[in-house]
Amino acid sequence: MALQQAFLAVDAGKHRGNDDGAHRAQLRYRRPIIAAAVLFLAAMFGAPAHAQYGPFAGLTGRWSGGGTVSLDDGSTERIRCRAAYAVAGPRLAMTLLCASDSYRFELQANAVAEGADISGTWSEASRGVTGTLQGRGGGGNIDVTASAAGFDARISLTTRGNRQSVVLRADSQFRGATINLTR
Repeated sequence: MALQQAFLAVDAGKHRGNDDGAHRAQLRYRRPIIAAAVLFLAAMFGAPAHAQYGPFAGLTGRWSGGGTVSLDDGSTERIRCRAAYAVAGPRLAMTLLCASDSYRFELQANAVAEGADISGTWSEASRGVTGTLQGRGGGGNIDVTASAAGFDARISLTTRGNRQSVVLRADSQFRGATINLTR
């Protein structure tokens, strides 16, 4: 019986034998403050600093993994890759660095999304090539064409949670690459 009374007293927000009005008033003001603090902390740590939307949603961060690269002589090699994406609203800055025993490329891009339409610029540092990007994206998929003088490549990114697939196809010394990344 004493245990049941103690439980009922705690459940009512007071300790057994403590019925003063000051204690009840203190609890009445403390509960909303605690609730507000919990909501504030949930908002601070549960939401990203910049809301991500559009075709670049879910890309922010560092990714790594591997895949294969195909060269014009028909050979393929395993590659290791690292990618970094910075998203600020409709803008994306990206770096993709991949290397095998005999091949290396470092792709950088800056893009802007207007709805599902994507446009921007890209460069490949080890060969000194620069060009433009045009394409579309949405729903975790991005398909763009990277163009430069005498060079066109199709780039497809598919992102699902913490997994990403990157497929590059070109008609040059570099035929393509298939890369799987995780973060």
